[in-house]
Amino acid sequence: MSKSFQTKVIETHIPARLDRLPWSRFHWRVVIGLGGVWVLDGLEVTMVGNVASRLTEAGSGIELTASEIGIAAAIYVAGACLGALFFGQLTDRLGRKKLFILTLTIYLAATVATAFAFAPWYFFIARFFTGAGIGGEYAAINSAIDELIPARVRGRVDLAINGSYWLGAAVGAAGALVLLDTSVFALDIGWRVAFGIGAVFGLAVLLVRRNVPESPRWLFIHGREDEAERIVDGIEKEVRDETGEELPEPDGEPLKIRQRKTIPFTEIAKVAFRRYPKRALLGLALFIGQAFLYNGVTFNLGTLLSGFYDVASGTVPAFYAVWAASNFIGPIVLSKYFDTVGRKVMITVSYVGSAAVAVILALVFVNETGGLWLFMALLGVCFFLASAGASAAYLTVSEIFPMETRALAIAFFYAVGTAVGGITGPLLFGQLIESGVRTQVMLSFLIGAAVMAIGGIVEMMWGVKAECQQLENLAKPLTTVDPAGEDATAQRSGQ
Repeated sequence: MSKSFQTKVIETHIPARLDRLPWSRFHWRVVIGLGGVWVLDGLEVTMVGNVASRLTEAGSGIELTASEIGIAAAIYVAGACLGALFFGQLTDRLGRKKLFILTLTIYLAATVATAFAFAPWYFFIARFFTGAGIGGEYAAINSAIDELIPARVRGRVDLAINGSYWLGAAVGAAGALVLLDTSVFALDIGWRVAFGIGAVFGLAVLLVRRNVPESPRWLFIHGREDEAERIVDGIEKEVRDETGEELPEPDGEPLKIRQRKTIPFTEIAKVAFRRYPKRALLGLALFIGQAFLYNGVTFNLGTLLSGFYDVASGTVPAFYAVWAASNFIGPIVLSKYFDTVGRKVMITVSYVGSAAVAVILALVFVNETGGLWLFMALLGVCFFLASAGASAAYLTVSEIFPMETRALAIAFFYAVGTAVGGITGPLLFGQLIESGVRTQVMLSFLIGAAVMAIGGIVEMMWGVKAECQQLENLAKPLTTVDPAGEDATAQRSGQ
């Protein structure tokens, strides 16, 4: 590393000081201000899926074809993947707060622009930048959340926040029932209001987010330790004033850091695949598995219900809302066990368990057993488990790589998982559903079960016991003064 990148060596207790804080209003601001984006994403994806048929109707004001709806979905996913990679780099280089403000602003602007769409090309461009903003959000906010939330509750908080995507999805599905009612909104107005609702909610999140500080962990590594100390002093004062109690002294020895202004992308890339190859494969297995199953069902549930269970298109959002609710309840109910029973056991159980239920679901579907309600019940149980596992995938890649690579690691695994599983899943499910043959649709569920099971098996083999552990103990920063200490950390975790 060139000396031009180095500043000085410091010792700091900041990680331990943050981890020993009791839960407070500050942590609620982090949860609401940063976690709100998952609700936004669920609202966005679901709302678009439910109003898609309206956009193809004469008099809608844009009149897209069915194939153009598919193109718009692919463009949104591509924007999310590219946005995650582009903004993920910037998050590690420029800081968490700059990027979680910038990416939300991009999302807001693009969503408002979508509401005024008048032609397919305009709609495509707006959807690309909406996806880019959301993709960038994933990298910026997950890294900031994990660096600000105490280690003892990091798992349950992260899962609950990531699971809130499905709260947005349920709200979006229910809202679509009203927005598509032509007795309430004109044919060319309801779908525009849908995008406007997302923008209004995003603006509220932005106002809260302005009061969330930069990550002190990022600051002290990048030569701004005085600012990091001021932020932590302020948080501690707020907590003392709120609780009326003095805080205990931080545990352990101070962390010794060699600060750097910039860390080259080549060094960051080498960390994941040379120093932590098993962790890299673990991240890929978890993300590809959940992206395949989730995107396959999300984009095709309506056509499956209409084609095989004769559910009217106007009532599909109601069934979607019920399914989304099961996805939201899963992480909420199971999240505490990821901090108590442990990451490795719970991720394995959620992935393998959802795969087993998916196999039962496939058999029930192909044999036409129990009708629509048994199918929906099993689908709910399957994704009750899968949702907790999918949320834990984001938590995993955020925890098990060094701080300097955290945002880019989230971005990379999200982008690759979405590009591989998130594209092949909908295409395969869609083609097999279009066949109208139950045995072929059963195959899509069995393949989904297989990729989820693989993710669970890889977790069982190479998962990291990260519960209640300080982030710097799981993977010491690249800037640590004692490189041998980093090697010992990797050895202890078996990675």
